[in-house]
Amino acid sequence: MVADIAKVSSLPHPALHASHSGVWLSTGGQTRAVSRGEAIGLAAETPVILLNAPLIGQRLGYAELSGLDILELFAFLRPARFAVPTPHGLARACNLPPPESDADVAAFLLRATETLLATPDGAWPEREGAWTAAQSLARLRWPWTPLIGPRLTRPDRHERWLFTALPEWEEDAPRPAPRTIDLPPADAEDRLRHLTGEGAEERPGQRAYAAAVTAAFAPRVVRDAPNMVLAEAGTGIGKTLGYLAPASLWAERAGGAVWISTYTKALQRQLNAETARLFADPVLRKERVVTRKGRENYLCLLNLEDALQGGFAGRAAVLAQLVARWAAYSSDGDMVGGDLPGWLTTLFRRNGSAALTDRRGECVYAGCPHYRKCFIERAARASVQADIVIANHALVMVNAARGRETQTRPTRYVFDEGHHLFDAADSMFATALTGSETIELRRWILGPEAGSRGRRRGLAARLSDVASYDEGGNRAIGDAVQAAQALASDGWLGRLAEGQPFGPIETLLAAVRGLAFARAEQPGDAGYGLETELADPSPELIDAAGPAAQALDALLRPLVSLGQRLEAVLQEAPDWLDGPARARVEGAIASLGWRAETLAAWLSLLARIGGPVDPDFVDWLAVDRVEGREYDIGLHRHWLDPTRPFAEIVLKPAHGAVVTSATLRAGGEWDVADARSGAPHLARAPAHFVAHSPFDYPASAEVLIVTDVKRGDIPQLANAYARLIAAARGGTLGLFTAIRRLRGVHGRIADRLAREGLALHAQHVDPIDTGTLVDIFRDDPAASLLGTDALRDGVDVPGSSLRLVVMEGVPWPKPTVLHAARKLAGGGSAYDDRIVRARLAQAFGRLIRRADDRGAFVLLSAAMPSRLLDAFPPGVAISRVTLDEAVARVAERLSSDAGIGHGQAASRPATATETPDR
Repeated sequence: MVADIAKVSSLPHPALHASHSGVWLSTGGQTRAVSRGEAIGLAAETPVILLNAPLIGQRLGYAELSGLDILELFAFLRPARFAVPTPHGLARACNLPPPESDADVAAFLLRATETLLATPDGAWPEREGAWTAAQSLARLRWPWTPLIGPRLTRPDRHERWLFTALPEWEEDAPRPAPRTIDLPPADAEDRLRHLTGEGAEERPGQRAYAAAVTAAFAPRVVRDAPNMVLAEAGTGIGKTLGYLAPASLWAERAGGAVWISTYTKALQRQLNAETARLFADPVLRKERVVTRKGRENYLCLLNLEDALQGGFAGRAAVLAQLVARWAAYSSDGDMVGGDLPGWLTTLFRRNGSAALTDRRGECVYAGCPHYRKCFIERAARASVQADIVIANHALVMVNAARGRETQTRPTRYVFDEGHHLFDAADSMFATALTGSETIELRRWILGPEAGSRGRRRGLAARLSDVASYDEGGNRAIGDAVQAAQALASDGWLGRLAEGQPFGPIETLLAAVRGLAFARAEQPGDAGYGLETELADPSPELIDAAGPAAQALDALLRPLVSLGQRLEAVLQEAPDWLDGPARARVEGAIASLGWRAETLAAWLSLLARIGGPVDPDFVDWLAVDRVEGREYDIGLHRHWLDPTRPFAEIVLKPAHGAVVTSATLRAGGEWDVADARSGAPHLARAPAHFVAHSPFDYPASAEVLIVTDVKRGDIPQLANAYARLIAAARGGTLGLFTAIRRLRGVHGRIADRLAREGLALHAQHVDPIDTGTLVDIFRDDPAASLLGTDALRDGVDVPGSSLRLVVMEGVPWPKPTVLHAARKLAGGGSAYDDRIVRARLAQAFGRLIRRADDRGAFVLLSAAMPSRLLDAFPPGVAISRVTLDEAVARVAERLSSDAGIGHGQAASRPATATETPDR
């Protein structure tokens, strides 16, 4: 049928498709298999239609492959709409029958292209701006414009440019502080019944959960002692609606906002969808529910304008035009996890996408001509008036530590994925005095230097009007610019490798590098990152620390002085200081404060060299490398217990907080959950609540520990993964603790599985972002996905698409300097055991996401200690078996005859005891 479609194609271009099972070309109404060499030669000479050019180029072994990528066409014609970037996903988006096999995909791409190109002839909600964008893309020689141009009718009136078409946000009156109210648990249960709807399945655990977490919304009794509830809710309890019930009720009655914080962007999207139960009207929901992320996630309109006006060239300029098309129809301007398809930037190999956001903190706030239309400012203002703000752990901590919104700081939090609070705090409150960090600070102060391009402006340019008004501020800017010359500059890594550092900071980094190589490198370390404790420093490091500290202090002083001068400007209020100008000065003060804090932390770290040990911190030296290539060098400092600053900065000012997760206690009892959430640092002890999962795990899953696969042996691992995936007929999530082994296994088995009709995708291999990889995996029950830690507990794939989880071995923590210190302080081997239990519980939790799921969990480790098996739910059958036995058991449990994945029980009853160790 697909071949017939190809015969009527009027397109002048052939279509090319490559998978792990072969390469096909469709042209002239015929589809034929071709060799990789022939495909590369053809693509180099003739524009061909492709689906995901970087991925096809990788499969052909030709990274520079280019052509007419149908995903780019989709992004132009249907901006802010998502399609899974696979033939089946594209077929669904175009309302076409999907290709039946890989051999049919090339012909299908021709039909899909014709369908997309017919868009301008019908009702097309994204017509506005398309003609103007097409003219710009034609000048950039975008290969699709000859096909799109004739189908676009020149508009009767001039199309509004993006920057005039976007709506402006409006300033609202300050929101009063939330009222003090009592919230009876019975009222929360009533709200929960309303959210679940009439006739919904009765869930006693969910009702009890909603009643328990209501305690966090009670009035606070003692200052710096929030009402804290630690609530563990097993998978299937329905904890999202369980905490939304009291949160929405409190927001409604008290007139305040509840911030719901997550760790992953996937859960942020999921939560936003769940709030439709609160506000069915999408217009009202947009007002009452706001998703917030860090500034670096949002499109910067000033950077985009610069890119569109010549700041970008080549492929990056094409990306800017497609992003502009999206921006006109985006709901929030979120480039990372919002309605910009995650696959779009990867089509351009991330060429230029980072420059379209404000990653360096160079925002000029009200000095920007697009300030009133800014996506970031719109989200910040909307969150002030919202009932529910869906944020993430990092943003909550940044907002509490450095936020400009001091008068609207939330008083109630819900921390979902609460088991990640420790890790989020660890990242947030760490210090890194590295080459990459110092060069970023240099660029922030100096702006563009010789040979650099783009809109980036230095401190003097950003504050030129203030400097002209205030002599002291002008002098401080000049001193800061002069002092910044001592920071690392472009080419620093090469100079260090050659033993020719320039300036005091590069000299310090050279000493760090020398000591790290002297102490850390061991046989077998070649190519991997190196680290060593900051203890007994070498004379070279001690000698370098003094001048480096003097250079940083010389920079800190004018930045502090400048901040003080800007505060004086606000107090004196000159004539030109209107509302927008005041906002810009306030933003500059906050940004200067952040840099001053960073410099102070660096100075504190340098004081440690040759000085006394601070028991609150762990300090070390590191050379970061990837496959032998050095990319950063420096000194690092982490809190031994990062929940201390988290409790001080976030929890103590709050009035109530819920910390919740399905695995909150995984790896220990409540004392462990308390310690990892910051509760011991509060004057008032938290309340504890547990709701066990309603799922019948013994009937739904089993655990198989394979005893005859050698740890780390890539050929044996590859054989095991291939056989297990084939036995399950796909639907497998494969988890690795090392990227090298993941790549080695994928390279050995992808073609083998493709010949059986089983697609294999892999993080760190496929040129696709992780979120899109999960979308692809979820969309195809025959596909499998290999990944690392990010997939261990960040994947929600209910149903038959995920029916087998395979781990390459026991997930022991990496023996870093930081881990060794925390292990010593946390109980030795018991600390490691808690981490492993938590990781196993999180990985097993990917398997059963709803009551009718069925599956198997396979651990390829003969050395799995029996003491750690309590990480799995009680009653689940745990067996130590050979690989042959595991393959047979997986095939039996997950065979189509057993109907696994859609509500039927496994064909073999599970036992509740572990078989003896072998």
